[in-house]
Amino acid sequence: MSLPAVQFPNQISFEDFLATIDEDAHVEWVDGQVVPMTQVSMRHDQIVGFIYAILRGYVRRKKIAAGVFHDSFQMKLGATRSSRVPDVAYVRPERRHLLRDTYLEGPADLAVEVVSPESRVRDRVEKFREYQQAGVPEFWLIDPALRSAEAYRLSAAEVYEPVELSDPPRLTCEALPGFWIDVAWLWQEEPDEWVAYEAWGLI
Repeated sequence: MSLPAVQFPNQISFEDFLATIDEDAHVEWVDGQVVPMTQVSMRHDQIVGFIYAILRGYVRRKKIAAGVFHDSFQMKLGATRSSRVPDVAYVRPERRHLLRDTYLEGPADLAVEVVSPESRVRDRVEKFREYQQAGVPEFWLIDPALRSAEAYRLSAAEVYEPVELSDPPRLTCEALPGFWIDVAWLWQEEPDEWVAYEAWGLI
């Protein structure tokens, strides 16, 4: 359960933030302040759970020693005084040394945000800017209400550029060659990870 913001001081260090919050608290550390996250819908939870399941399943079946996390796992953004919680994130094996017990010390290689009506500005503006500034190489924005999926990659100039999806639309990850998501899977009433495993030839 998220703790009310009033229980925290106006300014708090990242170390005190980690020491104070409950492990199940759905909060982020932004500009030195604790910001509670709103409760998510069932649909949001289904899509996040599906992406996390197939991403984690893929690296396990491929025996890739990568990091895959979601929910309350913090991602400390070194370029800002913020620690965000992506809906799903992926860390390449070469960067697993940045994983701590309760947070990632630096940007993930892929961050995924599933947009909710109340998170639209936070995801599309605030996190877009912070992830770009912190150097998250790949960023996916998935909007169930609009049935849209967008992918962005950092350019040589270190700004996000949109990635043109294939036809039919698929999300791909440069940091994890061979992994892809058919966007149509996301809009199923109950997304099934076994559909992905079969499509990838892993079962």
